[in-house]
Amino acid sequence: MSVDPLHDVVPSEELLNLGPKSARWLEQVGIRTLGDLKQTGAVAAYLMAKRKAPQCSLNLLYALEGALTGLPWNKLSEKTKQRLRTAVQNE
Repeated sequence: MSVDPLHDVVPSEELLNLGPKSARWLEQVGIRTLGDLKQTGAVAAYLMAKRKAPQCSLNLLYALEGALTGLPWNKLSEKTKQRLRTAVQNE
């Protein structure tokens, strides 16, 4: 993903789909901004958060992908969700 200095500094707690709890999980693994999330990617960020907070569900994975693509997590296609689940399983 390309770097966009105007948007990449947006704090994780202000990203689409992410609430305070999700933002805390991300902060615990060093993801504090949209730029950090872009650099890490949704799958890697989810796996990092899941290691720190095992209660994270796949909804976090979908929320992260939605934050990166600008879509509400519940509007992701089933194909996209399957691709994400497969990527997580292959890690």
